[in-house]
Amino acid sequence: MTNNGKNTQDTIILGVETSCDETAVAVVKNGRDILSNTVSSQIESHKRFGGVVPEIASRHHVEQITYILEEAMAEAEVSFDDIDAIAVTEGPGLVGALLIGVNAAKAIAFSQNKPLIGVHHIAGHIYANHIVEELTFPLLTLVVSGGHTELVYMKEHGSFEVIGETRDDAVGEAYDKVARTLGLPYPGGPHIDRLAHEGEASITLPRAWLEPDSFDFSFSGLKSAVINTLHNAKQRGETLPVENLAASFQESVIEVLVTKTMKAAKEKNVDRVLLAGGVAANKGLRKELSDACEAEGLKLTIPPMSLCTDNAAMIAAAGTILYEKGYRSGDRLNGQPGLELSSQ
Repeated sequence: MTNNGKNTQDTIILGVETSCDETAVAVVKNGRDILSNTVSSQIESHKRFGGVVPEIASRHHVEQITYILEEAMAEAEVSFDDIDAIAVTEGPGLVGALLIGVNAAKAIAFSQNKPLIGVHHIAGHIYANHIVEELTFPLLTLVVSGGHTELVYMKEHGSFEVIGETRDDAVGEAYDKVARTLGLPYPGGPHIDRLAHEGEASITLPRAWLEPDSFDFSFSGLKSAVINTLHNAKQRGETLPVENLAASFQESVIEVLVTKTMKAAKEKNVDRVLLAGGVAANKGLRKELSDACEAEGLKLTIPPMSLCTDNAAMIAAAGTILYEKGYRSGDRLNGQPGLELSSQ
C-alpha cells in the first residue's frame, strides 16, 4: 500500500479536461473516490466578450495545463507509478482547447508508458453522478449545458442512447443570449436563476413541445420571444421588471425540460433519473425536477455544484468504466469537436 492508500486491486485514473474554458486535472480512485480535482477557470478572461473566445481559451490552457497537473498530483499524493491510465476529453468542444488536453495526456501516457483513454465530454457529465452514488440501471439522464440539451437512456455502463436532443439553441446558450439582452454579465445562467427567484412568472412566453411523440427540445423561439417582448415594451415606453422576465423565461424552460424528462422516464420504464451538465447547477431546475421525481416515485441523483460545471473528476470517473471494460484509445487519439455520444 502506498501513501495514497492504494491497494493492488484499486484503479487510479488521471483525468484531463480542456474542452472549453476550464483547465482541469483530477485523480480518482475506483471511479468514485476523488483524490484531487483541480480546476482553473477562465471566466474573468472571457466575461468582457460576453462569451468564450476560442483562441483565448486555447492560450490559457497552454499556460495552465502543466501547473494544474502538478497541483492535482501533489494534492492526491500520488506519483505516475500509482496511476493506471490517463483519461482525457476527446470531444466535443472547442478544437483548439481539446487539442491542448489531448496532447498533454498523450505526452504523459507515452512518457510514463500508461494506457490512454479518450472520453466523451457528455459521458463525463453523466458519470459525475456515479461519483455521488453508484449508478443502477436502466436509467435516464437529462443533460443540460451550454452546448447540449439531451435525454440519454442507459441500460448498462457505457451504453448511451440519445432519445431526445436540442434542435437549435441548447439551454445554456438560451440563458446566455437572454442574459445578454437583459444586460446581465456572462455567464448568464446564474444571474437569471437568481433574478427568477426574486420575481414572478407574470409574462406569457411560449413552450416548444414539438411533435406529440418527440423528446427533442427547441429553445430558439423562446429566446426570440423574450427579446421581442423586451423590445416591444421599450418601443411602447414601458419598463418590464427584469426579475419578472427572468422568472417567466425560466419557468418556460423548466416546464419543458421536466415534462419531457418525466414522459421519457415513463416510456422507458426507468426508476432512476440523473441530472447532468453545467445547467444542473440551476436551483429552479433542481427543485422542480426533484419535486416531479418524488411525485412519481423516481430516484433522482444530482451532482454537487462543484461537479456540475466542467471538471476532470467526471472524466476520470467515466474513464474508469472504459478502462475496466478494456477500452484503449492508443496514440492516434485526436481532438474531435463534433464527437457523437455513442456506446463503447
